[in-house]
Parts: sequence; C-alpha cells; structure tokens
Amino acid sequence: MTIKVLFLCTGNSARSQMAEHILRELGGDHFEAYSAGTHPRAVHPMTIKVLDEVQIDASHARSKSMDEFADQKFDYIITVCNKAKDACPTFPDDTQRIHWGFDDPAAFENSEEEMLKLFRQVYIEMVGRIRPWIAAVDKQGVIS
Repeated sequence: MTIKVLFLCTGNSARSQMAEHILRELGGDHFEAYSAGTHPRAVHPMTIKVLDEVQIDASHARSKSMDEFADQKFDYIITVCNKAKDACPTFPDDTQRIHWGFDDPAAFENSEEEMLKLFRQVYIEMVGRIRPWIAAVDKQGVIS
C-alpha cells in the first residue's frame, strides 16, 4: 500500500517543497509525496540549490496551491508552518493531520551565504524529522 502525503506551508517555496522532495527520496515506493501552499509563490532558488547539493533533483519543482488538491484523498496532511496549520482546509475525517513547525528560511533578509546556511539547517531538521517518521509509519502504519 502506498501512503499519500501532502505537505502544506504558506508559500510552497521552501519548507513544503523540501519536505516533499525529501520524502520522495527517503520514502521510496512506499510514499507518494506532494506539497502546496496556502498562498503559493515561486519556488525559492535556494530550495533547489540545497536539494541539489544532496543529489535530490528538484529542478522541475513548481509552487502549487492547496486548492489544487482539495478533491484528493491523503493519508497524511503535514503542515510545516503555523499559518498553514491554521488555514488547513477540511479533508476527509480519516486523514491524519500532523504539524511540524519549521522556521521559514526564505523569510530572513541576510547575505546569500547566511541564507544558504539557514536553508541547509532547515533541510537537516527536516531529514531528522522525516527519517524516523518514515520508519514509524512503515512499522505501525499510523503516527502523529
């Protein structure tokens, strides 16, 4: 059985994009990963750069609105920012909702080098959250 997951954040430019691509990479055929934003804006170039550094191809990533997925069924909806958690639409009752708050690396106005460090840090935090979650879901089938 494939587990279908939607990652939500505000802009779908950094955090949810990273989470989608990390889950696709680490979860293999066990997961279908998607991402969307409550107010989508272009995918941040540093999102692509950081994923490229770890050999995850996100060159075709595009920002998507959560409205694009409104009629689809997901096993899990994972919000990665507080604003998305508050704005999360109603999905079927059997959809597991999870919230993992991550800082938005695109929200900080720093030098390119400092921003890249922030994007890398969020990537590391996400891998640290997603990897054990995958193991728990594979083992139990349900986790929050």
